[in-house]
Amino acid sequence: MFSNRTFNIVVPLISVVLGLLAGALIMLAFGYNPVAGYAAMWNGAFGDAYFLGETVRQVTPYVLSGLAVAFAMRAGLLNIGVEGQVIVGWLAAVWVGTAFGMPPVVHVIVALLAAAVAGSLWGFVPGLLKAKLGVHEVIVTIMMNYIALYLSNSIIRSLMTDGSDRTDNVAETASLAAPWLREITFFSRIHYGFVVALLMAFTMWFVLNKTTRGFELRAVGSNPFASEYSGMKVGRNIIIAMVISGGFAGLAGAMEGLGTFQYASVSSGFTNIGFDGIAVALLGANTAIGVVLAAILFGTLKIGALNMPTEAGVPTELVDIVIALIILFVASGYIIRWAFLKFSKEGK
Repeated sequence: MFSNRTFNIVVPLISVVLGLLAGALIMLAFGYNPVAGYAAMWNGAFGDAYFLGETVRQVTPYVLSGLAVAFAMRAGLLNIGVEGQVIVGWLAAVWVGTAFGMPPVVHVIVALLAAAVAGSLWGFVPGLLKAKLGVHEVIVTIMMNYIALYLSNSIIRSLMTDGSDRTDNVAETASLAAPWLREITFFSRIHYGFVVALLMAFTMWFVLNKTTRGFELRAVGSNPFASEYSGMKVGRNIIIAMVISGGFAGLAGAMEGLGTFQYASVSSGFTNIGFDGIAVALLGANTAIGVVLAAILFGTLKIGALNMPTEAGVPTELVDIVIALIILFVASGYIIRWAFLKFSKEGK
């Protein structure tokens, strides 16, 4: 018999393989060479130091948004509001980075903390409504995404600038830029944020697996009624889970505000970092190491896709199809589990 841990490893791997195979078949159906297409994708992600730096940059916010979704899911919650929490975290980080003068290391830390606090506060509201009034977190978090987007646009125009659609760049003391890394990667936009992302992945693993609070959060996620019967405060744990989840999401926004762009601007649409984090968490089976690996895959697909039209003539939209197919197979993981169980029984 296969354990749940084995299934959590096997199902995503098979889903990725099936997604890539399905993508190859689609390329063949439309007259493209799948071998050339995937080779171009690989070269576009890892072909030289510049592409490698860009891939790491793309992976960084995906790790944090994936952790945000995964942490909430481990507590039995579906945080669809990661996108909004990313936006407010981005704004808070840039605000600290432009409005205050501090010593270099201190300034970065304070800006990151501001982003985490902003994301946590944005996660606190749906957590409180869920815990106290039983309001479904999906509905509240979806609505708060739009509030975050339009409120941030208003703050940028009316408070952070004199009617401009773009803030000033953050101070060098608050920047996550890594000049020496950018130089050796031929001036890619890589920054120190990947260190923060890895530290947060370790933090999530440690909290969930090595602390009493983490045990309670996992217990509430598995069975809130049994947890309440055993004396755990379900409502409090729901709020804590959403607050921590929002903190991870806020840091994902800080990676963009302090690292990739180093400013905030008015936007007509979402960043999609938070929505992609849902897919990353699903593929990573809601585990810290799984999220990191899934983020690497998604970052590779996103950056590598940019090279496919020029090198292989394959449209980048096919990568979105491949990603959608991978998520489809992950969501249909119960079929893969059924097949494994069936074949294991027949083999006995």
